Amino acid sequence: MASRGAIVEPITSSISDTTLPSETGETKLPVKKIPGDYGLPFIGPIKDRLDYFYNQGRDKFFKSKIQKYQSTVLRTNMPPGPFIASNPKVIALLDGKSFPILFDVSKVEKKNLFTGTYMPSTNLTGGYRILSYLDPSEPKHTKLKQLLFFLLKSSSNRVFPEFEACYTELFKTVENELYEKGQSSFEKPNEQAAFNFLGRAYFGSNPVDTKLGTDGPSLIAKWVLFQLAPVLSLGLPKYIEDLLIHTFPLPSFLVKKDYKRLYDFFYESAGSVLDEAEKMGISREEACHNLLFATCFNTFGGMKIFFPNILKWIGNAGPDLHRSLAKEIRSVIKSNGGELSLGAMEQMPLMKSVVYEAFRIEPPVPAQYAKAKVDLLIESHDAVFEVKKGEMLFGYQPFATKDPIIFERAEEFVPERFMGVEGEKLLKHVFWSNGPETEHPTVENKQCAGKEFLVLISRLFVVELFRRYDTFEIEVGTSTFGAAITIKSLNKASF
Repeated sequence: MASRGAIVEPITSSISDTTLPSETGETKLPVKKIPGDYGLPFIGPIKDRLDYFYNQGRDKFFKSKIQKYQSTVLRTNMPPGPFIASNPKVIALLDGKSFPILFDVSKVEKKNLFTGTYMPSTNLTGGYRILSYLDPSEPKHTKLKQLLFFLLKSSSNRVFPEFEACYTELFKTVENELYEKGQSSFEKPNEQAAFNFLGRAYFGSNPVDTKLGTDGPSLIAKWVLFQLAPVLSLGLPKYIEDLLIHTFPLPSFLVKKDYKRLYDFFYESAGSVLDEAEKMGISREEACHNLLFATCFNTFGGMKIFFPNILKWIGNAGPDLHRSLAKEIRSVIKSNGGELSLGAMEQMPLMKSVVYEAFRIEPPVPAQYAKAKVDLLIESHDAVFEVKKGEMLFGYQPFATKDPIIFERAEEFVPERFMGVEGEKLLKHVFWSNGPETEHPTVENKQCAGKEFLVLISRLFVVELFRRYDTFEIEVGTSTFGAAITIKSLNKASF
């Protein structure tokens, strides 16, 4: 299977009775008109929005359209629609072959598309368009991404010790609550550990020892809600919720004081990184807003969503996997003199595969958007489709990374999926970071600057878990941002 899933050439001929060779040149696929429709103005987008959130739910919404149009590339409206998004019309890419066109910034534009068909007010980010909303063609994109690379490099020697310290504290909290109550919610301890770790690793500052105290995670949650509410469901009654958060943006002044508290923490803690920003020609103020966003929205948000997901998938896989992970992790650490390092973790193929499989089966960011810079031809498994310059492309990542033509047992969590030579070949189809897992973030692309960092700390989380415990039991619920995990038991290491 090719690693890039799209044929992208200027349209030079009529699409009637046309066939084109696939990327491999082995077959010819018909060029078809993209099926689907947007319905009546205003009414169509609202109907799709109600179906997406309430009448069908997200996955069924897309599956029903695939079935209706017999195509994984189709036209639809995406929330929020009226009155927040002026144009909800998208071309949806719902398979692993068409999806990667979203990463090709020579053919698509990513300006102001981080959250989709709408952009939250810049009042929520200090009046600045943050890096996530910039296209690589914009001059500030390079400087701001270089600043994040500097942050990651300058903090690298603190990552291992601070992660161990913060998550040792988390496990103690969970154990104490298990002892007292017979069960423990993972959510709040994880969020506090994640935020403390990021403050300590990135900036050498422990948030709980500052004016923030333990308020950081709740302040972030409120601030993020004001940005993402148009594309979330909070579990309120259907029509009340739709009117409150999907029809008009929440007023930014309601979160201004909360944001200022976060900003002050970063401004006071990130002195050396802000000094570097000034050397690069970025004002301290703009740099601080970007550091806040990268830390709180991107990285903390990733840990808040993904760590519970890891627990869910590993927990549901059962004690046989737990014992295998514990055996691999402990034996490698022992053979490395009791020390954990990057090199040691590279000797843990099952642990690495489990983390990649969690990224594959439930990517922390399910939606990707891009706008066609030129007329394109996009290839699915079955056909080639014409896309006009300026049309909005939307990819639903869980359907791309659970594409049954690419992955066997695509809907199943297969712990060893990415082990061995053949398993590693599949990594090019894992897209959680806004790019293939086999590629790396640069200033020229929109792949997540902290891609390698999030993979590293996700591995560290699994390692720290199985250094301590042979097996564990959980109960899985749902929350606005993913899985809500209640830990029912932890069996301490016996070997």
